Amino acid sequence: MASRIARRIAKPMARQISRAPSPVIAYSVPWVTVALASIVPGWPLIAVVPIMPPLGFMTLLAWRQLRPGLLPVWAAVPLGIIDDLFNGQPFGCAIVLWSVTMIGLDIIEARFPWRNFLTDWLVATGLIVAYLIAELLIANRAGVGTAWTVILPQMALSVIAYPIVGRVLSWLDRWRLARFRVID
Repeated sequence: MASRIARRIAKPMARQISRAPSPVIAYSVPWVTVALASIVPGWPLIAVVPIMPPLGFMTLLAWRQLRPGLLPVWAAVPLGIIDDLFNGQPFGCAIVLWSVTMIGLDIIEARFPWRNFLTDWLVATGLIVAYLIAELLIANRAGVGTAWTVILPQMALSVIAYPIVGRVLSWLDRWRLARFRVID
């Protein structure tokens, strides 16, 4: 009887011994996912009007809201450079807007440390809408001359798709922190 109880206790512990999250995976997954999400919207289709949501920006928001201390504030600069290279906006647009967003999220985090799903979604909605409007204003200032009604479907799709992005990143976060065998 005692040996059966000892085996039942020892079996789950045997799966935990010599296992730890990989530091390379734990630190690189957020950076790689934001960079890939910045590149992906240009792949599926070529459209006359913007319809694809700004996945890079939404991924940055989702990581920042899921794990507030994971990406530092200065991460907006290198990730914004990657987004600027692939999204077609004037160079520096994403760098500035992402930096302002990260600073704004820090202020919101300090002001409201306890949040829930609805609060995160409302904050993300406000930031996504402001980001798309600011991108349009910067592009129009650079000489594009687009009406603001053109981005309404993109805004709606972005707001609806944000919880899906958050869910996918929560799955990636679980994988990111998975325990792998450690060899001493």
